[in-house]
Amino acid sequence: MGEKIIITVAVTGSRPTKEMNPAVPYSPKEIIESAVDSYKAGAAIAHIHVRDPKTGKPDFKIEFFKEVLEGIRERCDMLVNLTTSGLFLEGSEVIQQRLQPVNLKPDLCSLDIGSLNFQDRVFVNSPLWGETAAKYMKEKGVKPEIEVFDVGHIYQAIDLIRKGWIDDPPYFQLCMGVKWGISASPENLIFMKNKLPKNALWSVLGIGKDQLPMITMGIILGGNIRVGFEDNIYLSKGRLASSNAQMVEAAAQLALRLGREIANPIEARKILNLKNYL
Repeated sequence: MGEKIIITVAVTGSRPTKEMNPAVPYSPKEIIESAVDSYKAGAAIAHIHVRDPKTGKPDFKIEFFKEVLEGIRERCDMLVNLTTSGLFLEGSEVIQQRLQPVNLKPDLCSLDIGSLNFQDRVFVNSPLWGETAAKYMKEKGVKPEIEVFDVGHIYQAIDLIRKGWIDDPPYFQLCMGVKWGISASPENLIFMKNKLPKNALWSVLGIGKDQLPMITMGIILGGNIRVGFEDNIYLSKGRLASSNAQMVEAAAQLALRLGREIANPIEARKILNLKNYL
């Protein structure tokens, strides 16, 4: 089936709450614990958002990102991917605010390409944002994980790649099933995959009930996968997941059953061609 599979865990995001599932982590300490437990279950990458520790509301304080990054690195060799999405940020300095996590020198940062109606909000990712962020990540030596929610976003990313602002191999996260983005279906996933550059690496996520079919397709098609509370809080219909690690373990078992071995962080660094792998 090809290379070993990289499992990313998106431990908290900005929307799930403890009212929805008590296991959703809020504080930096909870996020660190959840990431490390997921590492032990088979995740090579932790995708990190931060929250207000008391209210659980989305936050973007650089000290929270720093605490989580350092806390994970003290405990294990897991790759850390800090978000730059800033979906809830506003004001004239949004681009500069969004790029703050890059300065912490994580292994990867998310790079959202292309705007869309995102459930109940407009997720604005202007051409200026895409160009500025790609150049800045390259300058800082942080690999972008290119998040795309529809095919036009892929075309915009390809333009950035052709201009030399994203190093080879480009790494895409195909975000399937977000309300008003491309819907999660086997046909759409194959369509999106076929639009990627020939040398691209890719991962797929599915929202809610679409998580399992999308990661199954991703495994079969030779891609990588993402699971976690940011995307889905249920292990199966009507059954809340008890932890992010439980979701990672289930995904790893599925991958093994379908003939894909699980990449550890050192192997993931090599696959992604990260310049700082050991």
